[in-house]
Amino acid sequence: MLNMITAGESHGKANIVIIEGFPAGMEVDLSFLNRELGRRQRGFGRGNRMKIEEDKIIILSGIRGGKTIGSPIAIMVENKDFKSWKNIMNPEISSEERSVLIPRPGHADLSGYLKYGVDDIRDILERSSARETVSRVAAGGLFKIFLRRFGVKIYSHTISIGNIKIENRKLSPEEADNTALRCTDPVAEKKMISLIEQTKEKGDTLGGVSEIVAENIPVGLGSHTFFKRRLDAKIGEALFSIPSVKGVEIGKAFENSGSVGSHVHDEIFFGEKGFYRKTNRAGGIEGGISNGEKIVVRIAIKPIPTLMKPLGSINVKTKEEAKAHVERSDTVIVPSAGVIGEAMLSYVLTDAFLEKFGGDNISDIEKNFENYIRRIKENVF
Repeated sequence: MLNMITAGESHGKANIVIIEGFPAGMEVDLSFLNRELGRRQRGFGRGNRMKIEEDKIIILSGIRGGKTIGSPIAIMVENKDFKSWKNIMNPEISSEERSVLIPRPGHADLSGYLKYGVDDIRDILERSSARETVSRVAAGGLFKIFLRRFGVKIYSHTISIGNIKIENRKLSPEEADNTALRCTDPVAEKKMISLIEQTKEKGDTLGGVSEIVAENIPVGLGSHTFFKRRLDAKIGEALFSIPSVKGVEIGKAFENSGSVGSHVHDEIFFGEKGFYRKTNRAGGIEGGISNGEKIVVRIAIKPIPTLMKPLGSINVKTKEEAKAHVERSDTVIVPSAGVIGEAMLSYVLTDAFLEKFGGDNISDIEKNFENYIRRIKENVF
């Protein structure tokens, strides 16, 4: 079983991820992991924090000589901004500087304050901040390297921002990855940029939708036998854990819900390469099991809760009305959320691969995978 745990606060010394259950013998390209961190930072509408941080991977354990060694892998990403917060975030000496008493609507501020019984909402917002996701993207790079050994490719792109949606996909996801909003429709992207600029001037924020795709997925990941082993359930859990994600759709779920079965389910054909579908409305998963088609997932991201022109709130100490706390933030995070979504989907798929083809060394897993594919071909033909 693959385990991943993260630690760190937004303005603390660093963010850390520990990965346990990862096989030995896999070569790790650190430059690729760093590029993944860079992809998370980019995107029109990000805040000034991204101009401060220069996220770089620091390996603490589990990798030696460029290869995994089977022990828990610990990766750290330093927070460059900590130098401006070292007194406030000091783990030994308390400080009331920049303390927060007015919660932001839409954030974990008030519920966390009440749940944990703290004196300062900063104790909550520092961890609930999306800065935590830098650890997940670092780990996601490692999972992507693993999945590439089996031909799996994962990418994402922006579907909509605010009320502007893509209409014509002129660019491939690879080409779109270098655009301002990671959008495959250049015309729609220009409109999105204009909307972001207008929204930022008003001190407001925007949400949107990102699509995440995994190609070359073998049939048989996940299981119908137990709800916790269903692949779609695991994907939903992982993607819902991303801050600001309020909806997850696999395939054309919402469109399908308004149609009839004969127009929804993907008919099955047989040819030289075996069983195949001409459509993929199911998004690559049927009955909790991957069916061999692309896994296609969309995440709906709400507007950022921190507004430069804040909403009304209440001071938790005095109970007086006040404007919500303002913390440095972004206008929109949809392009970055897609990169984080890639990391979380990579985590789920890597876990599913290890569950099905498990072994302590990457070569053992590859042999198990090859035997499985061979067995399916023999059964089919």
